[in-house]
Amino acid sequence: MDVEVVPESVTFGSVLGFAPGNVPSYSCDYDTADDTKLPNRQAYRSYLDGVYMGYKWQCVEFARRWLYVNRGYVFDDIAMAYDIFQLRSVLVISDGSRLPLRSFRNGAKRPPEPGALLIWDEGGDFETTGHVAVITEATPTYVRVAEQNFRNSLWPQGQSYSRQLNAKVAESGEYWIECASNDSTILGWVSQTSNDIHAEPQIDVDPRLFNIQAREVSRRHNQPLTWLNIANPDEAAYVHMMGGPKLSSKPEDEFKYYCISKTAHAELKRATNELHALFMHATDYVLRDDARLARFNIPRCLWEKIHRSWDNRRNQMITGRFDFSLSERGLKVYEYNCDSASTHMECGKVQGKWAKYYGCDDDGVDAGAKLHERLRAAWKESDVDGILHIMQDRDLEESYHALFMQEALEAAGIATKIIHGVDGLSWSKQHDILDSDGVPIKWVWKTWAWETALDQIRAECEDDEERLARYRPGQEHTGPPRLVDVLLRQDVMVYEPLWTLIPSNKAILPILSSLFPTHPYLLRTTYALTDDLVAKGYVAKPIVGRGGSNISIYDRGERLLKETQGKFENRDQIYQELFKLPFAGGYNAQISTFSAGGKYAGAGIRVDRSLVINMDSDNLALRILDDDEIVETP
Repeated sequence: MDVEVVPESVTFGSVLGFAPGNVPSYSCDYDTADDTKLPNRQAYRSYLDGVYMGYKWQCVEFARRWLYVNRGYVFDDIAMAYDIFQLRSVLVISDGSRLPLRSFRNGAKRPPEPGALLIWDEGGDFETTGHVAVITEATPTYVRVAEQNFRNSLWPQGQSYSRQLNAKVAESGEYWIECASNDSTILGWVSQTSNDIHAEPQIDVDPRLFNIQAREVSRRHNQPLTWLNIANPDEAAYVHMMGGPKLSSKPEDEFKYYCISKTAHAELKRATNELHALFMHATDYVLRDDARLARFNIPRCLWEKIHRSWDNRRNQMITGRFDFSLSERGLKVYEYNCDSASTHMECGKVQGKWAKYYGCDDDGVDAGAKLHERLRAAWKESDVDGILHIMQDRDLEESYHALFMQEALEAAGIATKIIHGVDGLSWSKQHDILDSDGVPIKWVWKTWAWETALDQIRAECEDDEERLARYRPGQEHTGPPRLVDVLLRQDVMVYEPLWTLIPSNKAILPILSSLFPTHPYLLRTTYALTDDLVAKGYVAKPIVGRGGSNISIYDRGERLLKETQGKFENRDQIYQELFKLPFAGGYNAQISTFSAGGKYAGAGIRVDRSLVINMDSDNLALRILDDDEIVETP
């Protein structure tokens, strides 16, 4: 059997070859990227004639750039390459008009034409992202494609394509393209055409598939067992905090759980991936203009550190949590908690064990089953190469949250130590910060929100603007190390990184609303209350707050529906279009999805009789059912 010889890779940014239209394809070997030429994240954003093409030099960037150069249009921003298969139009750059896109499943009776985009699903060689290539030639026996980020090797001299794939036409006329990549699947191809013959039908999804359904288990144990393994530190800490092995704090809800359809779950996954990309885009937009950054009420002494944190492309975010309203009215995001998200353990471990114990593990699939695995993968992709200190208070919830993350870290091969507060920390002669055992603190994962550190800075400076301007966080001083000295020290890498202050701050929501005014997952949000919001109903939120504190909900005409108290009443506010949580099983229900490494990692649900989900709202089990089970259930 012939063995394919794969040419050696060339360095990042090297031209691999030229596709039709003289469009260069570049190497995407990130390990060889030159930090002097690409010093920050902005340097990795690809623009042509001021039009954003994508992230250098990924497959999506090449496909969009090829279409722009050769056809004058581009497809919309997407989170994953496979999402292109769901797009229905392209944007003509010259006049802003729209042209239709059609998707053709592999095996369709209409063969692809040059300029069509060949789309791979996630999995195999393409992990969670999928892949896209431009078809340059199509015959009954093969197609030729041009692409980036498949193999970073030079194309043969004079060849205008990267590789050739076998094709075959069935007797009944179906056109099939062989997938030559390991364990990967070709979804099909996407073409700009108004002719929909043999294209994938554009079916309107039944809105009932987005309703959340409450159920109760039928298995009732006469003698309840400790179904969580208290030999595991995180589970023991959880049982201690809850006062027993249970999900709900209310006895009457002991047997209750919630379900969503596979279609709704797919939409949550797509929304999580797409919104993470949008929040990162908005973060970059904020950090390119001091006037925008000033909206976030962050002390100016930290601005340089935030810029430095964002510019370091290796300073990656590990995980965050989106909060959604999901119902037949649609899917809308409220916010992104990405500098100190909680409820990971409830989603990634407890709800699955609860379902197994009570016998509903045969009723659908655990929505958080893969969270722990994907957290491990995200940590493996991090640059941690020493002992990572997990910093927490002695709060019971923080304890099991820290222990759950410690389990994921150590499964990823990263050594850890948990430290409580800053007691016992000291300065070394080399000006490092040492833990109580004399181990230098260089890598940190924290349970606190960054705003906790900012509160310490404000308190030390008594909110005096001049003193805040002179403040030098992280520098050694005569007293023992404080929290801000650890978290803001130049030689300490903290997860989640300092730049997550921006997407976690609700001041980013009006930015997103202005950048993407028609986006289906975003709610209209402003810095100043408008007549339009008053007429429709709105929610006033502090730009920084936790646990549903200091939120006011107004119906049409400013009729107050709900108001919560807290310690954030003096913070600047934003005003968000009212979009209530769905009511199911006697509760208002909020879906939370988790990202890990910027990609969807799992989902959970929190419920409350209040319109505002808060720190005391219960987490219950969330299951994924076949569509017909959701629609057919009375």
